[in-house]
Amino acid sequence: MAEGYSLGEALGYLENIVKAELPDDVSIDYKGESLLYKESGSSVIFVFVLALLIAYLVLAAQFESFVHPLVIMLMVPVAVLGAVIGMYAADMTINIYSQIGIVMLIGLAAKNGILIVEFANQLRDAGMRFDDALIRASQQRLRPIVMTAFTTLMSSVPLILGSGPGAESRMVIGGVIFSGVALSAFLTIFVIPGLYSLLARNTTSPEQLANELAEL
Repeated sequence: MAEGYSLGEALGYLENIVKAELPDDVSIDYKGESLLYKESGSSVIFVFVLALLIAYLVLAAQFESFVHPLVIMLMVPVAVLGAVIGMYAADMTINIYSQIGIVMLIGLAAKNGILIVEFANQLRDAGMRFDDALIRASQQRLRPIVMTAFTTLMSSVPLILGSGPGAESRMVIGGVIFSGVALSAFLTIFVIPGLYSLLARNTTSPEQLANELAEL
């Protein structure tokens, strides 16, 4: 396959040639990685959307809010952007393994946002002003975010540098995770506080609402 072209682009080019040059009664058969790409393309998209929905519903149940999980889940596009940048820089193509890595990024990108949002809610429950709670949560959760991101990045290095049978597939998954986590962790400390301030300023946590009802 020519350098700079993905497997999907190559298959699309070949399919157009077949349709233009061969009779209509000629069918196309796929083998190997091409067959895997065709069979997994639509299913992986479905799994990605389903994983997003499940993660959002779980967070909505945890926070008893639809706004706070939205703030957290908006980090997923940032992680996916990082994965795409990493794939482009390493000249990787979009295949089943890169798609699996992108699905894994949903949970990896959300965990950093959970650290900030949950702690900010706890500080607000304790009576701290919204802006002060957000600033302190961002400051005190910076170290855990950096430590967990560093651990994840280091754990993906053996996948990238590994050799032997299946090394190519592991390298793609490791590269997607490395670049996605790196960008999302770097931008979490800026994006999450901004989104929280924009979307969650007028929200209340279950504990705060319970305290207000108890005072009536």
